[in-house]
Amino acid sequence: MPSQQLDSPAKPAADRSGRTPAVIRLLVLATFVVILNETIMLNAMAPLMKAMNITEQTAQWLSTAFMLTMAAVIPITGWFLQRVSTRSAYATAMGLFLAGTALAAAAPMFEVLLAGRIIQASGTAVMMPLLMTTLMQVVPESDRGRVMGNVTLAISVAPAMGPAVSGVILNFGSWRLLFLVVLPIAALITWRGLKQLQNVGTPEISTIDWFSVLVAAAGFGGLVYGLSRFEGGNTQVAAAIVVAGLVAIAVFVFRQLKLQRRGAPLMDLRALKHRTFTVSLILMSVAFMSMLGSMVLLPLYLQNVRMLTPLEAGMLVMPGGLAMGLLGPTVGRLFDRFGGRVLVIPGSIAITVALAGFTQVTLSMPYWQLLGLHALLMVGLAATFTPVFTLGLGALPPHLYSHGSSILGTLQQVAAAIGTALVITVMSARASSLTAEGVGTVLAKLDGMQLAFVIGAVLSVAVIIAALLLPARADNAGEHHHH
Repeated sequence: MPSQQLDSPAKPAADRSGRTPAVIRLLVLATFVVILNETIMLNAMAPLMKAMNITEQTAQWLSTAFMLTMAAVIPITGWFLQRVSTRSAYATAMGLFLAGTALAAAAPMFEVLLAGRIIQASGTAVMMPLLMTTLMQVVPESDRGRVMGNVTLAISVAPAMGPAVSGVILNFGSWRLLFLVVLPIAALITWRGLKQLQNVGTPEISTIDWFSVLVAAAGFGGLVYGLSRFEGGNTQVAAAIVVAGLVAIAVFVFRQLKLQRRGAPLMDLRALKHRTFTVSLILMSVAFMSMLGSMVLLPLYLQNVRMLTPLEAGMLVMPGGLAMGLLGPTVGRLFDRFGGRVLVIPGSIAITVALAGFTQVTLSMPYWQLLGLHALLMVGLAATFTPVFTLGLGALPPHLYSHGSSILGTLQQVAAAIGTALVITVMSARASSLTAEGVGTVLAKLDGMQLAFVIGAVLSVAVIIAALLLPARADNAGEHHHH
């Protein structure tokens, strides 16, 4: 049959014409839904505290535990994704997520709800590296920017949408509705995914080093937990936990270096030998720190200083999140055509400019200015993330994709925790020292926020420096064929 002979060679060309593979579309959708849940609880704190009769500190755990679980589970995913097929990884991720969501929706008491959140988070933790790894394997290099743009869209719009979505849902019913709405959507995506998903790459059977698993969980989990404790005020305890976490991470790193010599490390640190990957890691971490810092500060400012309701605050930061998401694909296309520098350098400058603008917040700064600064920040981040993820992972040989994705995901969680801890600590320290001098609470808070934004702005200068070190394209594309 001649038609078939014509079909087969022409196939890659047809794929290239700008269609995103169905696998990736499904994974992006699934990732969007699972990541939306990381921030969906933020608005539900007040009703939850009433319904379950718990303090705010306790309620905070629903978000903290999510981050902790991600930090503890993602280091294992590099090994896990190499060991199992794409379908089983997807089934595992979505299965855990669905189980957690169902448990949370039906939770009779707080502990069960927390357990549900932890199970949800372990599904999310497998989902993100799975998406990145599959993308690098399925999508030809010339198209990666565009597809990664759609991924950035899912990963960045979801947290921004979380508070707005939950604000809307909470107007219609109790906090259980947050999980009951997500459940059927996630179930549908899981079913579609398992119908359409093909296995990519071949699994390699390798033993797992349980010592590494424990040390990684203790190290990254401890670090993130210690950082999240800084807002409570008892800084000695928090600092001690952070140090213990760092020690465990050091042990983890030595253990991996030893395992690399004889086979299968849990997280293959040889990825860090690729300079572009390492530069993009640094850039991504610092950008994430300033992004999360501002995502924490802005709602606090809007709610505690400007006295907006959580829903109003959610709506004000939504345009920025949407702008970031809608630009994702465009940024990706530009990247495929012109390379990374054209985007990353202006993007990183925009981040610094926006954060510098936020250092000027006052009690009466017009809302359109806040909205504009937030949108500028988000657009700058959108222009930065897509090229950075694509260049960073593109610099690795294919057998390190899953490990690279997992290093990226782990650092992302750690950077988020550091950014949050940093701004909260600086803000409350400054505010309490001013209150001690007799300054009014609101003014003291405001001044603390300004200082926290100054730190974000200073950090973001490092992003500009790292941006100047990045190559325009994946520099070792030629080496790939030798591996």
